Amino acid sequence: MRHRLSDRDLAILGALQRVRLLSLRQLQRLFFVDGSPSARTRRSQLLMTRLTKVGVVVRFSRVIGGIRAGSSGYIYGLSGLGQAVINADGPAGGKRRRTWETKPYFQDHMLEVSELYVQLVEQHWAGQSELLAFDSEPNAWRHFTGPGGELVVVKPDAYIRLGTAALESSTFVEVDLSTETLPTIQRKSQRYIDYWHSGMEQQLRGVFPKVLWLVKDEHRQERIDGVIRKLAHDAHALFETGLLGTGGKLLGGSASGSAA
Repeated sequence: MRHRLSDRDLAILGALQRVRLLSLRQLQRLFFVDGSPSARTRRSQLLMTRLTKVGVVVRFSRVIGGIRAGSSGYIYGLSGLGQAVINADGPAGGKRRRTWETKPYFQDHMLEVSELYVQLVEQHWAGQSELLAFDSEPNAWRHFTGPGGELVVVKPDAYIRLGTAALESSTFVEVDLSTETLPTIQRKSQRYIDYWHSGMEQQLRGVFPKVLWLVKDEHRQERIDGVIRKLAHDAHALFETGLLGTGGKLLGGSASGSAA
């Protein structure tokens, strides 16, 4: 199967391994950048239909954008065969994952992470920032020993390293779709503080990344800002909030970066 696929085919599988789900429109922006919009749509539809038929990707039944979106609104993920083709084993060499035919909320969440990745790739091409690393979950997760000696896992949605001018920034990203309670946000934030205090990230990578919460609207942003203000004063600089859709620009600018 690997020999039957082109370099672009394999690159598409690699992108799906990285972010788990991509819409057809996102795939167009990554892999079909030449030609008119209609030509790009047609070529991407034909290629993804072929990859679906040979069994390396799965096209999910849900359509983004409603019935008018048609095939341009489909969502794609890796199949088990697609994972085998690119040797996408689990993080500890375990079983390969199944495809992600998940609830709409989880698909929305994954697609927001994918959108951030696509934005950063586009900024990389435009010379606005250099995308050095983009790890989505579970590769972005961190394990450390908590204050009581227990094993604790920090689960950011993405870990990102960018180069801008002579600087390099590192960021943990949390995508928030307003489904979690504020006490849950506080507990997750405290877990980052505990990880910061452990010193493990600084020892391994030299710095502790900024933690960026990306939210749906300004009201939610104000509420999460309120949670952050209630945390220990010396930890406030670890956190930043921003709006979904602007994450690429925020990360590529000077506002976000390594905390300490």
